[in-house]
Amino acid sequence: MSRIGKSPITIPEGVNVDFKDGFVTVKGKLGELKQEVNDINVSVEDNVISFERSSEKSDQKAKHGLYRALVNNMIEGVTNGFTKELELVGVGYRASNQGQKLDLAVGYSHNIVLDLAPEVKVETISEKGKNPVVKLTSHDKQLLGQVAAKIRSFRVPEPYKGKGIKFKGEIIRRKAGKSA
Repeated sequence: MSRIGKSPITIPEGVNVDFKDGFVTVKGKLGELKQEVNDINVSVEDNVISFERSSEKSDQKAKHGLYRALVNNMIEGVTNGFTKELELVGVGYRASNQGQKLDLAVGYSHNIVLDLAPEVKVETISEKGKNPVVKLTSHDKQLLGQVAAKIRSFRVPEPYKGKGIKFKGEIIRRKAGKSA
């Protein structure tokens, strides 16, 4: 059996979990999330959620741990939320935001303006002598990762000088340049 799928999830205070018609709905202080669950039996009893599969088919084995992890992330998201920080490394690279519009200057002839989903809160931090940082916060882990990957794709870090948009703490494998 899946080690992840076997372990039950305890529901914290202030979180409401409901399972109807193949959908798990999680409500908490930060928002509400919904996830479809196929081929896996979900039971909610005494503030504990458990997942069981009906057969030993390989697709059900894969979904067993997957759905448990997705629901766990949903519960974590509506209680604490998730945060990702992106760092802009490069001369003249800047980031600013006005509400949900993120304005990036990353070495192109024009600025990139990105409208973010209302579930994702954005904050830009610019300190003298340090690289600009874009801080993204959301209760939906999947949406947050998708938005962060989209921002990073505008200027992926290159291996020679390390310029680009990278996640905070990400280590870029550097290459040696030409030896003349």
